[in-house]
Amino acid sequence: MSDDALSNLLHEDRRFPPPADLAANANVTAETYAAADADFEGFWAEQAKRLSWGTEPTKTLDWSNAPFATWYEDGTLNAAYNCLDRHVEAGNGDKVAFHFVGEPGDTRDITYAELTKEVCQAANALTDLGVEAGDRVAIYLPMIPEAVVAMLACARIGAPHTVVFGGFSADALATRIKDCGVEVVITADGGYRRGSAAALKPAVDEALTECPDVNHVLVIKRTEQETAMTEGRDVWWHDAVGNASPEHTPQNFPAEQPLYIMYTSGSTGQPKGILHTTAGYLVGCAYTHWAAFDLKDDDVFWTAADIGWVTGHSYLVYGPLANGATSVMYEGTPDTPHKGRWWEIIEKYKVTILYCAPTAIRTFMKWGADIPAKFDLSSLRVLGSVGEPINPEAYVWYRTNIGGDKVPVVDTWWQTETGMHMISPMPGVTEGKPGAAMKAVPGVVVDVVNDEGKPVGNGHGGYLVVTKPWPAMLRTIWGDDQRFKDTYWSRFEGVYFAGDGAKKDEDGDIWVLGRVDDVMNVSGHRMSTTEIESALVSHERVAEAAVVGATDETTGQAIVAFVILRAGEGETADDAETIVQTLRNHVAKEISPIAKPRQIMVVEELPKTRSGKIMRRLLRDIAENRELGDVTTLQDSSVMNLIKDNLESSKED
Repeated sequence: MSDDALSNLLHEDRRFPPPADLAANANVTAETYAAADADFEGFWAEQAKRLSWGTEPTKTLDWSNAPFATWYEDGTLNAAYNCLDRHVEAGNGDKVAFHFVGEPGDTRDITYAELTKEVCQAANALTDLGVEAGDRVAIYLPMIPEAVVAMLACARIGAPHTVVFGGFSADALATRIKDCGVEVVITADGGYRRGSAAALKPAVDEALTECPDVNHVLVIKRTEQETAMTEGRDVWWHDAVGNASPEHTPQNFPAEQPLYIMYTSGSTGQPKGILHTTAGYLVGCAYTHWAAFDLKDDDVFWTAADIGWVTGHSYLVYGPLANGATSVMYEGTPDTPHKGRWWEIIEKYKVTILYCAPTAIRTFMKWGADIPAKFDLSSLRVLGSVGEPINPEAYVWYRTNIGGDKVPVVDTWWQTETGMHMISPMPGVTEGKPGAAMKAVPGVVVDVVNDEGKPVGNGHGGYLVVTKPWPAMLRTIWGDDQRFKDTYWSRFEGVYFAGDGAKKDEDGDIWVLGRVDDVMNVSGHRMSTTEIESALVSHERVAEAAVVGATDETTGQAIVAFVILRAGEGETADDAETIVQTLRNHVAKEISPIAKPRQIMVVEELPKTRSGKIMRRLLRDIAENRELGDVTTLQDSSVMNLIKDNLESSKED
């Protein structure tokens, strides 16, 4: 058996150098890496100059109470001022902050001056409802501009917000409200999804039966559907905010003022409230947004992530607005009212930077390259990937069909907990390598270690760790310092480990292999599901794949794969059977015979959350013939029935 914590399986020889014109004017150069390596704290002190401070910090980092960090601790500032007022004061009030596109087709261009005015009004309205600095506010909204306004209004008055994804259940909402002691909730009557209005307010009403401490609910009219309002508690946004004064003087808060709490699922079932504070987080988001995307003043940036996830916080709201950028905000799904909706938006607004998840890219692969080919995507100059490792074939498809075979792809690794990009190619300096996250962002220090915490050599796999603190890092788990230490700092002494496996290739570049939980032990070989999925998707007939390990008497665990074929493939039973055998042999050839799946099931869909993450635990339940686990966060529960129906016909003899 290999000594590696993870076997190093796939090898990738394709390389894509940066376009010459981009490299010539790149924000990040080789000198940026050298400066960060030469003086770590000095580098981050320099990045703090991106912000406007009430009191300039004289200290950069205090790590004496590790793992509890403080960054810029003697500085003061206001997050909303940094995202709004200062750009207006600099004469950029007429610049568009957001091109909003509603799913039904309504659009709105919101300038920095207009956004500043609305945030001031909302800040006054929250103050009128009794919200003070330090009070927590829950935000449960669709992807509409008021979600940004609500977040920044909270930041303006020093009230930490917790944004709860609009697809979550009333129970999930209630759990988060209770955990961080929320007294005010901001929601909407509903939002639009897949062509119809979906109600939101009833879930709030149900959640609040368990949350007696909530005094007020602000309700935005989005869909105009009939909405029950509780007298004395519920207030229409257009009344409270619309009638408030547009004048509001922002107060400067300490650098470590809590900015927001974002809940992420915990292994015990109890969600973890990840706490981010103000100054370090803003510095980290502003710097990485500028660096990883090579941001220029005239860029039109589109993060296709929901406001309810950390990507929506860091790279839809705080990073772009701190940098005075113009962004696109889209409410709906990629296939409403047609499968070219994204490309239509890019063509209309001349989007220059697109940032989305590999799940979306693989969906577009499944739909076919002829759809984006109908639109003019020539404005694009940088493509980004976020959320999970991108398999090489999706990377190449994205670069070829969306980027015209010339646009660099930056595959970013980071987490809710890290707050900012940690590993990413820099588009003007890095030679792209399909599927690799490449090297740590300048100013970030990471490594791959074995079970003993020792760094592995090139060509070996192990656990991904961060060995130095970074500005946007989580400060703790809300209300549970011990859980914070146990979860992130106990596996390897003195370094941050959040559960991802990785490998260093022969060049020393980093490949993220997904959660260590998703590692399979097959006949003594520890293999990542990510690499086997990548091998399957590299076959021309496969659009998407998910791999799980199932208990096996002979090998300990056996590899079970679920694949979605590209349009027109596998339409007869004989054809599907041939494809299964072809794919098993393909994996053996691409990786090794030990990686050949015991079983491949051809399915029409995979179980995913609304954010696009594949729910592998449900696939494990099917692979091991167990009763299905909790499906409440599943986007479409009928998917599981479809897979079960296909099970017998897809089994390998």
